[in-house]
Amino acid sequence: SLSLATPIALTVAAGALARDGLLVTRGHAIETLARATHFVFDKTGTLTTGRMHLVDVLPAADLSRDDCLALAAALERTSEHPLASALRHGWTGAVRDAVDVRSEPGQGVEGLIDGRRYRIGRPDFALALAGGGLPEAAGEWLASGDTVVDEAGCLALFRIGDELRPEAARLVGQLHALGKRVVLLTGDAESVARRVADALGISDVRAAVTPQGKHDCVRSLQAAGAVVAMVGDGVNDAPVLAQAQVSVAMGGGAQL
Repeated sequence: SLSLATPIALTVAAGALARDGLLVTRGHAIETLARATHFVFDKTGTLTTGRMHLVDVLPAADLSRDDCLALAAALERTSEHPLASALRHGWTGAVRDAVDVRSEPGQGVEGLIDGRRYRIGRPDFALALAGGGLPEAAGEWLASGDTVVDEAGCLALFRIGDELRPEAARLVGQLHALGKRVVLLTGDAESVARRVADALGISDVRAAVTPQGKHDCVRSLQAAGAVVAMVGDGVNDAPVLAQAQVSVAMGGGAQL
């Protein structure tokens, strides 16, 4: 009886989870999930829909709005990230060729267009190519709570919008009711993270964190005795998903 009880229980549990849309890939994950004390969530594509859309463009040099979008679309041509998709859809013209394109996880993309090197991504990453700082108008955009992305030498800033998943607030409320600690762990700016956290009732917010920083954060929680369930979109979150005791990758996030 005892030899049959555990595998039967795990099989039934896996079936019940599958009916709710959760595919269990390892049997021990079910037991670990039940013991989790901390639920750590990425933001984009996890608590939000990941269906980003371009809200506005702020040219910061002698380029038009269309020129800026054309460069952004070329750099992001092959990326699966939600921000990249938003920029590509914001440009309706022919997409130019970019070569020697490389992606820096959690930071941005760099490539050559017509022999000139460009970067797009987090401000510190993009500006490191040519130096300088953000224009004064960038302060207002950052304060508005939308994501800001900029391009080499600060040629332009792009404001990107996203929406919360309709079930996110209910999920966070249920976890709190169960006595679980909920953490928002994101690479987005503090203002963006706080807006989402306030809407969902999450008090523990870790913002502007790199993929390595996410990994270190979870490891720190574990060192203090936490059993961590990490929920992410599976793109930049691969290291932290591997570090957590149990991890969930969003099937409808940025990329499975």
